[in-house]
Amino acid sequence: MESPTSLTHGAYAELRSQLLACHFAPGEKLKIDDLCRRFAVGSSAVREALSRLASEGFVVSEPQRGFRVAPLSIDALRDLTDVRCSIESLCLRGAIEKGGVEWQSQVVAALHRLTHTPVWADKATRRYSDEYAKAHEIFHEVLAAGCGSPWLLHLRTILFNHSERYRWFSGPLSKVDRDLDKEHREIADAALSRDGERAVALMNEHLQMTAKIMLDAVSSGREPAEKSAKVKPSEAHAPESLPRKRMRGASSA
Repeated sequence: MESPTSLTHGAYAELRSQLLACHFAPGEKLKIDDLCRRFAVGSSAVREALSRLASEGFVVSEPQRGFRVAPLSIDALRDLTDVRCSIESLCLRGAIEKGGVEWQSQVVAALHRLTHTPVWADKATRRYSDEYAKAHEIFHEVLAAGCGSPWLLHLRTILFNHSERYRWFSGPLSKVDRDLDKEHREIADAALSRDGERAVALMNEHLQMTAKIMLDAVSSGREPAEKSAKVKPSEAHAPESLPRKRMRGASSA
Protein backbone atom coordinates (compact mmCIF):
# COMPACT_ATOMS: atom_id res chain seq x y z
CA MET A 1 0.00 0.00 0.00
CA GLU A 2 1.33 3.42 -0.94
CA SER A 3 1.96 5.91 1.86
CA PRO A 4 -0.10 9.16 2.07
CA THR A 5 3.06 11.11 1.19
CA SER A 6 3.61 9.00 -1.90
CA LEU A 7 -0.01 9.40 -3.00
CA THR A 8 0.13 13.16 -2.52
CA HIS A 9 3.37 13.44 -4.48
CA GLY A 10 1.94 11.27 -7.25
CA ALA A 11 -1.18 13.41 -7.51
CA TYR A 12 0.91 16.58 -7.43
CA ALA A 13 3.32 15.36 -10.14
CA GLU A 14 0.57 14.15 -12.47
CA LEU A 15 -1.64 17.22 -12.03
CA ARG A 16 1.34 19.55 -12.49
CA SER A 17 2.32 17.75 -15.68
CA GLN A 18 -1.20 18.06 -17.06
CA LEU A 19 -1.42 21.74 -16.10
CA LEU A 20 1.85 22.52 -17.89
CA ALA A 21 0.62 20.68 -20.99
CA CYS A 22 -2.66 22.65 -20.96
CA HIS A 23 -4.85 19.59 -20.44
CA PHE A 24 -6.92 21.99 -18.35
CA ALA A 25 -8.07 25.36 -19.69
CA PRO A 26 -6.77 28.60 -18.17
CA GLY A 27 -9.30 29.58 -15.51
CA GLU A 28 -11.00 26.17 -15.47
CA LYS A 29 -12.45 25.15 -12.11
CA LEU A 30 -10.64 22.18 -10.57
CA LYS A 31 -13.19 20.01 -8.80
CA ILE A 32 -11.86 17.87 -5.96
CA ASP A 33 -14.14 14.90 -6.67
CA ASP A 34 -13.27 14.88 -10.37
CA LEU A 35 -9.53 14.96 -9.61
CA CYS A 36 -9.88 12.16 -7.05
CA ARG A 37 -11.42 9.93 -9.71
CA ARG A 38 -8.95 11.04 -12.34
CA PHE A 39 -5.87 10.23 -10.26
CA ALA A 40 -7.39 7.46 -8.11
CA VAL A 41 -6.45 9.12 -4.81
CA GLY A 42 -8.29 10.54 -1.80
CA SER A 43 -9.43 14.11 -1.31
CA SER A 44 -6.67 14.93 1.19
CA ALA A 45 -3.98 14.03 -1.35
CA VAL A 46 -5.68 16.15 -4.01
CA ARG A 47 -6.12 19.13 -1.65
CA GLU A 48 -2.46 19.01 -0.62
CA ALA A 49 -1.39 18.78 -4.26
CA LEU A 50 -3.59 21.75 -5.18
CA SER A 51 -2.27 23.81 -2.27
CA ARG A 52 1.31 23.13 -3.36
CA LEU A 53 0.51 24.04 -6.96
CA ALA A 54 -1.18 27.23 -5.75
CA SER A 55 2.00 28.21 -3.89
CA GLU A 56 3.91 27.69 -7.16
CA GLY A 57 1.50 29.87 -9.13
CA PHE A 58 -0.02 27.18 -11.38
CA VAL A 59 -3.34 27.13 -9.52
CA VAL A 60 -5.38 29.91 -7.93
CA SER A 61 -7.09 29.33 -4.58
CA GLU A 62 -10.33 31.27 -4.18
CA PRO A 63 -11.84 31.53 -0.67
CA GLN A 64 -15.15 29.69 -0.46
CA ARG A 65 -14.90 28.82 -4.17
CA GLY A 66 -12.13 26.25 -4.37
CA PHE A 67 -9.35 26.08 -6.95
CA ARG A 68 -8.98 27.19 -10.53
CA VAL A 69 -6.25 26.87 -13.13
CA ALA A 70 -4.13 30.03 -13.12
CA PRO A 71 -5.08 32.30 -16.04
CA LEU A 72 -2.77 33.11 -18.92
CA SER A 73 -1.98 36.76 -19.48
CA ILE A 74 -0.29 38.54 -22.37
CA ASP A 75 1.25 41.06 -19.97
CA ALA A 76 2.50 38.22 -17.77
CA LEU A 77 3.89 36.44 -20.83
CA ARG A 78 5.86 39.51 -21.88
CA ASP A 79 7.31 39.90 -18.39
CA LEU A 80 8.00 36.18 -17.98
CA THR A 81 9.77 35.99 -21.34
CA ASP A 82 11.95 39.03 -20.66
CA VAL A 83 12.99 37.75 -17.23
CA ARG A 84 13.60 34.26 -18.57
CA CYS A 85 15.81 35.66 -21.35
CA SER A 86 17.90 37.44 -18.70
CA ILE A 87 18.31 34.36 -16.50
CA GLU A 88 18.91 31.97 -19.40
CA SER A 89 21.57 34.37 -20.72
CA LEU A 90 23.37 34.36 -17.37
CA CYS A 91 23.22 30.57 -17.21
CA LEU A 92 24.39 30.16 -20.80
CA ARG A 93 27.30 32.59 -20.45
CA GLY A 94 28.35 30.84 -17.25
CA ALA A 95 28.11 27.41 -18.87
CA ILE A 96 30.17 28.53 -21.87
CA GLU A 97 32.82 29.92 -19.53
CA LYS A 98 32.91 27.06 -17.03
CA GLY A 99 31.52 23.98 -18.76
CA GLY A 100 34.04 21.22 -19.41
CA VAL A 101 34.11 18.12 -21.58
CA GLU A 102 31.38 16.40 -19.52
CA TRP A 103 29.03 19.36 -20.07
CA GLN A 104 29.83 19.42 -23.78
CA SER A 105 29.11 15.69 -24.03
CA GLN A 106 25.77 16.10 -22.27
CA VAL A 107 24.77 18.96 -24.58
CA VAL A 108 25.57 16.84 -27.64
CA ALA A 109 23.59 13.91 -26.24
CA ALA A 110 20.61 16.09 -25.30
CA LEU A 111 20.58 17.70 -28.74
CA HIS A 112 20.71 14.28 -30.41
CA ARG A 113 17.76 13.07 -28.35
CA LEU A 114 15.77 16.23 -29.06
CA THR A 115 16.32 16.23 -32.82
CA HIS A 116 15.46 12.52 -33.05
CA THR A 117 12.21 12.77 -31.08
CA PRO A 118 8.94 13.31 -33.01
CA VAL A 119 7.66 16.82 -32.40
CA TRP A 120 3.95 16.26 -32.82
CA ALA A 121 1.46 14.05 -31.03
CA ASP A 122 -1.10 15.39 -33.48
CA LYS A 123 0.31 17.51 -36.29
CA ALA A 124 -3.12 18.44 -37.65
CA THR A 125 -3.91 20.30 -34.43
CA ARG A 126 -0.24 21.18 -33.75
CA ARG A 127 -0.19 19.41 -30.42
CA TYR A 128 3.32 18.70 -29.11
CA SER A 129 4.11 15.17 -27.98
CA ASP A 130 4.92 14.43 -24.34
CA GLU A 131 8.17 12.77 -25.44
CA TYR A 132 9.25 15.90 -27.28
CA ALA A 133 8.33 18.06 -24.28
CA LYS A 134 10.60 15.96 -22.06
CA ALA A 135 13.49 15.98 -24.54
CA HIS A 136 13.06 19.73 -24.92
CA GLU A 137 13.15 20.25 -21.16
CA ILE A 138 16.31 18.13 -20.83
CA PHE A 139 18.07 20.02 -23.65
CA HIS A 140 17.53 23.44 -22.08
CA GLU A 141 18.33 22.09 -18.61
CA VAL A 142 21.61 20.52 -19.72
CA LEU A 143 22.63 23.58 -21.71
CA ALA A 144 22.29 25.77 -18.61
CA ALA A 145 23.69 23.26 -16.10
CA GLY A 146 27.31 24.02 -16.95
CA CYS A 147 27.09 27.39 -15.22
CA GLY A 148 27.38 25.62 -11.87
CA SER A 149 25.22 28.13 -9.95
CA PRO A 150 22.47 26.44 -7.89
CA TRP A 151 20.52 29.68 -7.45
CA LEU A 152 20.61 30.59 -11.14
CA LEU A 153 19.53 27.08 -12.07
CA HIS A 154 16.74 27.13 -9.49
CA LEU A 155 15.39 30.42 -10.87
CA ARG A 156 15.74 29.14 -14.43
CA THR A 157 13.69 26.04 -13.60
CA ILE A 158 10.86 28.12 -12.12
CA LEU A 159 10.74 30.36 -15.19
CA PHE A 160 10.98 27.40 -17.57
CA ASN A 161 8.06 25.62 -15.93
CA HIS A 162 5.80 28.67 -16.15
CA SER A 163 6.86 29.22 -19.76
CA GLU A 164 5.77 25.67 -20.60
CA ARG A 165 2.08 26.53 -20.31
CA TYR A 166 2.48 29.30 -22.88
CA ARG A 167 4.62 27.08 -25.11
CA TRP A 168 1.96 24.36 -25.20
CA PHE A 169 -0.84 26.89 -25.62
CA SER A 170 0.82 28.71 -28.53
CA GLY A 171 1.22 25.63 -30.75
CA PRO A 172 -2.30 25.62 -32.29
CA LEU A 173 -2.21 29.43 -32.59
CA SER A 174 0.86 29.53 -34.82
CA LYS A 175 0.78 29.82 -38.59
CA VAL A 176 4.58 29.75 -38.63
CA ASP A 177 6.29 26.43 -39.33
CA ARG A 178 9.36 26.79 -37.15
CA ASP A 179 12.46 24.74 -37.84
CA LEU A 180 12.90 23.79 -34.21
CA ASP A 181 15.76 21.40 -34.89
CA LYS A 182 17.68 24.20 -36.60
CA GLU A 183 16.97 26.64 -33.76
CA HIS A 184 18.19 24.22 -31.10
CA ARG A 185 21.17 23.03 -33.16
CA GLU A 186 22.39 26.60 -33.78
CA ILE A 187 22.16 27.43 -30.07
CA ALA A 188 24.07 24.27 -29.14
CA ASP A 189 26.72 24.82 -31.83
CA ALA A 190 27.36 28.39 -30.66
CA ALA A 191 27.60 27.26 -27.04
CA LEU A 192 29.96 24.39 -27.84
CA SER A 193 32.09 26.79 -29.92
CA ARG A 194 32.32 29.08 -26.86
CA ASP A 195 30.69 31.92 -28.79
CA GLY A 196 28.78 33.52 -25.93
CA GLU A 197 27.41 36.51 -27.83
CA ARG A 198 25.96 34.41 -30.63
CA ALA A 199 24.61 31.74 -28.27
CA VAL A 200 22.81 34.33 -26.14
CA ALA A 201 21.41 36.16 -29.19
CA LEU A 202 20.07 32.89 -30.62
CA MET A 203 18.59 31.85 -27.27
CA ASN A 204 16.80 35.17 -26.84
CA GLU A 205 15.39 34.99 -30.36
CA HIS A 206 14.27 31.41 -29.71
CA LEU A 207 12.50 32.30 -26.46
CA GLN A 208 10.85 35.45 -27.78
CA MET A 209 9.29 33.59 -30.72
CA THR A 210 6.62 31.91 -28.57
CA ALA A 211 5.54 35.26 -27.12
CA LYS A 212 5.39 36.75 -30.62
CA ILE A 213 3.24 33.87 -31.87
CA MET A 214 0.65 34.46 -29.15
CA LEU A 215 0.72 38.24 -29.48
CA ASP A 216 0.27 38.05 -33.25
CA ALA A 217 -2.51 35.47 -32.93
CA VAL A 218 -4.48 37.45 -30.36
CA SER A 219 -4.10 40.76 -32.18
CA SER A 220 -5.37 39.19 -35.41
CA GLY A 221 -8.22 37.33 -33.68
CA ARG A 222 -7.01 33.87 -34.71
CA GLU A 223 -8.01 30.76 -32.76
CA PRO A 224 -6.22 27.42 -32.56
CA ALA A 225 -7.56 24.35 -34.28
CA GLU A 226 -10.51 22.54 -32.74
CA LYS A 227 -9.85 19.65 -30.35
CA SER A 228 -6.22 20.65 -29.91
CA ALA A 229 -6.29 19.93 -26.19
CA LYS A 230 -8.52 18.60 -23.48
CA VAL A 231 -9.94 21.98 -22.53
CA LYS A 232 -13.33 23.62 -22.34
CA PRO A 233 -13.36 26.77 -24.48
CA SER A 234 -16.18 28.40 -22.54
CA GLU A 235 -14.13 28.23 -19.34
CA ALA A 236 -10.90 29.64 -20.75
CA HIS A 237 -9.86 33.12 -19.60
CA ALA A 238 -8.94 35.73 -22.16
CA PRO A 239 -5.55 37.43 -21.71
CA GLU A 240 -5.59 40.31 -19.28
CA SER A 241 -5.53 43.86 -20.66
CA LEU A 242 -6.83 42.67 -24.04
CA PRO A 243 -10.31 42.21 -25.53
CA ARG A 244 -11.73 38.80 -24.62
CA LYS A 245 -10.89 36.08 -27.15
CA ARG A 246 -11.90 32.43 -27.12
CA MET A 247 -8.57 30.73 -26.77
CA ARG A 248 -8.67 26.95 -27.13
CA GLY A 249 -5.84 24.55 -26.90
CA ALA A 250 -2.41 24.27 -25.78
CA SER A 251 4.57 25.48 -28.85
CA SER A 252 8.65 25.26 -28.59
CA ALA A 253 10.96 27.55 -26.75
